[in-house]
Amino acid sequence: MASPVEKGVKGPLDLSHHFSTTTRNRKESAIKDFYKYFAIPDIGNLAGGLPNASFFPYDTLEASVALPTRFKPTPNHPTQPDEIPERVLGPRPYEPISQELPSSRVLVPKLSETNDLLKKIDIASALQYGTAQGYPPLASFIRRFTRDHLHPNVPYESGPEIILTCGNTDGFAKSLDLLSDVWSEEKDWIRERPGMLVEEFAYMNAIQAAAPRGLQIVPITMDYVGMCSDGPGGLRDILSNWDETKGRRPHLLYTVTIGQNPTGTTLTVKRRKALYELCQKYDIIIIEDDPYWYLQYPSAVASQLVHPGDSSVDGPGTESERAQGQVKGQVSSGYEFLDSLVPSYLSLDLDGRVIRLDTFSKTIAPGCRLGWITAQPTFIERILRINETTTQQPSGFVQSMVAELILGEDGRGWGMDGWVRWLEGLRGVYERRMQTMCRILDEGKYHVQSSSSSTPGTSDRPTSQDNHRDSWNIVHKVPMYDFHWPQGGMFVWLKLNLSSHPLYSQIPLTKLSHALWLHLTTEPYLVLVAPGTIFSPTSTIAETKGPNFFRLCFAAVDEDEVEVTSHRVVAAFNSFWNIRDLGDVDDEMKQAMEQGCQQM
Repeated sequence: MASPVEKGVKGPLDLSHHFSTTTRNRKESAIKDFYKYFAIPDIGNLAGGLPNASFFPYDTLEASVALPTRFKPTPNHPTQPDEIPERVLGPRPYEPISQELPSSRVLVPKLSETNDLLKKIDIASALQYGTAQGYPPLASFIRRFTRDHLHPNVPYESGPEIILTCGNTDGFAKSLDLLSDVWSEEKDWIRERPGMLVEEFAYMNAIQAAAPRGLQIVPITMDYVGMCSDGPGGLRDILSNWDETKGRRPHLLYTVTIGQNPTGTTLTVKRRKALYELCQKYDIIIIEDDPYWYLQYPSAVASQLVHPGDSSVDGPGTESERAQGQVKGQVSSGYEFLDSLVPSYLSLDLDGRVIRLDTFSKTIAPGCRLGWITAQPTFIERILRINETTTQQPSGFVQSMVAELILGEDGRGWGMDGWVRWLEGLRGVYERRMQTMCRILDEGKYHVQSSSSSTPGTSDRPTSQDNHRDSWNIVHKVPMYDFHWPQGGMFVWLKLNLSSHPLYSQIPLTKLSHALWLHLTTEPYLVLVAPGTIFSPTSTIAETKGPNFFRLCFAAVDEDEVEVTSHRVVAAFNSFWNIRDLGDVDDEMKQAMEQGCQQM
């Protein structure tokens, strides 16, 4: 790992007072500790209860795989006309991905001839019982990538450690186990109830994992950058005015900082510093869930597509603020692409209070169920103890195939350079999709209405007076929704302007929002979006703010469908804004619900 940013830095703080009772009581597994002796060459192993590898029914694992150059990257610092988003220059022709894609093959043999555990990738070792840190070749690669390239500027002495997980959901569950006791309203004092701080719109799997443990979910206000440090409902406001009759002041903060799910926001370094300082002051552990870290879109920043001219909040960040390897005194990652990205909370983590969750779900495939945790060594040692008695380690099939994909010898594997190039290409395809969807939504966000001068305020239907040579029309542009071009992630977060709908004063907000959602699913539109209510961490937010938002994912559909589907979204909004009779809304909701039931 690179040297720390400043000389004389200290090791991470002892934060073991945050550990749960179960975590404190966990002991090292005597059986797992024994496994290190199994790897001694030619050892006559009569100690382990291991099945014989020759009885595994798989002789090889093979696959045809992509070359890391399959997808075209987008620029890290767009300046040329062909690098500027379509909102400025207009649409470009869709370039379909060729069906004749160059590929290579990976092969995991039954037995590898090497005795080097960090290079030994074979069925006999991958499908056998193993250590809870993860498959040695893959764990070693991830550790090197994490410490030397992804987070080269962690400011505490000796740097962080990593441990493999079965994806971020598993990593988060183990973080909760590490840091929180289960609280019961029937058995425990309210003053002992733990709490977890979250964004006011959040990834609900995390909420649904924490809430059954009794953790009080505490939402923090957001703006277009992400979680707010200051202002009403911001982190400082919530913590400084905490009412301890509701439970302990929260000691956990869960956050998705890049391309936040669902809002698409990306925290700047400036905002991270402000939030981190508050976490230091109030002794809070940050759980940074970052599945979209490599999906950062510089074109949105370069063209000032994110709230141009808004000085009420700190902006998307200057080049020097965003680029971790170009900040004075910091070490480069060794890759221009990685240097161009907004760095993790780990780059600010003087105390060792950040637990970062990473995953292969968005970089390879969700079905891998493979990821890793990065944190100070004491945290990782305790999570190792959790692994030993729960999942042990991720699937050996998956670990061996991913390891061979990246580390395969004789030129078969991608290597570190190929892995980073693959990430660049993925960012490119997603950024182009983002630009396509956002351009169409941007152009279509106004509903155009006209009214005759002779009959103001009446229906748009033509009358005999409209043909009179002295009559004229007043054209109104009514905003149906608004949004910010996302700087990262996979989502566009639409803020609905339901107050401009003709029936707004006659229909409750939740009903009108649900009617619009159902309208999108009907023919000829047939579009499914995610309502903001399902990302609302509390019932109050679900009832008040949730109905005002829809989440659209530009990653899910094929690239040639992004434009078509986005146009259908705009068309559905326009047709819904033409509905002016309360009965029509009720009839359409009933019809849409009946169609949905028939299709299930």
